[in-house]
Amino acid sequence: MLDRLQTLENRYDKLNEMLSDPEIINDTAKLREYSKEQSGLEDVVQAYREYKDTTSQLQDAKEMLDDNLDSDMYEMVKMEISELQESKVELEEKMRILLLPKDPNDDKNVFMEIRGAAGGDEAALFAGDLYKMYTRYAEQYGWKTEIMEASTTGVGGYKEIIFMINGNGAYSKLKFENGAHRVQRVPETESGGRIHTSTATVAVLPEAEEVEIDINEKDIRVDTFASSGPGGQSVNTTMSAVRLTHVPTGVVVSIQDEKSQIKNKEKAMKVLRARIYDKYQQEAQAEIDENRKSAVGTGDRSERIRTYNFPQNRVTDHRIGLTIQKLDQILQGKLDEFIDALLVEEQTKKLEQIGE
Repeated sequence: MLDRLQTLENRYDKLNEMLSDPEIINDTAKLREYSKEQSGLEDVVQAYREYKDTTSQLQDAKEMLDDNLDSDMYEMVKMEISELQESKVELEEKMRILLLPKDPNDDKNVFMEIRGAAGGDEAALFAGDLYKMYTRYAEQYGWKTEIMEASTTGVGGYKEIIFMINGNGAYSKLKFENGAHRVQRVPETESGGRIHTSTATVAVLPEAEEVEIDINEKDIRVDTFASSGPGGQSVNTTMSAVRLTHVPTGVVVSIQDEKSQIKNKEKAMKVLRARIYDKYQQEAQAEIDENRKSAVGTGDRSERIRTYNFPQNRVTDHRIGLTIQKLDQILQGKLDEFIDALLVEEQTKKLEQIGE
């Protein structure tokens, strides 16, 4: 591990030199590529340098014990050695985690697609609650959200809402939200006070850049139509809504959020690219051996991952068996307790697999 870390530090130093080279500074593509690589190495190199400094201090402290020290100084040095040894162990564990294979999508923006599933109007209302929860979560990190498409219901909430979250590392946090979310509560329209169970599904797709997925324009069928509102009635007379169909994969995207056909097509292309990229990733994941699946779930959209119980102010994540009695806070976007626990579980499983 230490040999690998030294190699990474050498590469980090080399990148620093290269990023000061005028030839590279004037080459936008190379500057972006090397800056991204350097940023990806920064945490592990910083931890390695701290580890080397701690190891050096520990060696010096041990050598001091060989000198003729008075009892007070001797105890002080022993205490320092104990603290340094503890720091060294912590840094070793931190470096192991930082060296784990990184999801190439972790730094990307995300598209989130929330749909009301079982439960009719109540499911649509819950989909709206989830949308608000994720936008509030994004606000905490200073990330920007943009609605790409939304289909509302007469009672409020969403049959479907697609939105983008722009922020460094958004996918690394939100990828764990992929799956079916279940709610247990008394609907506002329920006079008898009976608890209903409804579900909404959440799909989390990393934004795909053009260089990552090559889409031939000839493979896309473009249809335009008039935008419609609740009940299907036409809300404008211009053909501003756009439907894109990627013929080879059968992936379809319809966007009518903007009044401009050009803007709708731009949004639709972003979503189409992300869905096709996700489709290819899902197919590749399906080929992986069953016993090497992530501990935090298979990524299947139908997999029930979490239950939100309103009467008991309780949220349970079924993948890791974690229950938190703070439903009100979680719906305000306070999701880090779940996300951090899921991240630790994922890292633990990766370490176990490497050990095996």
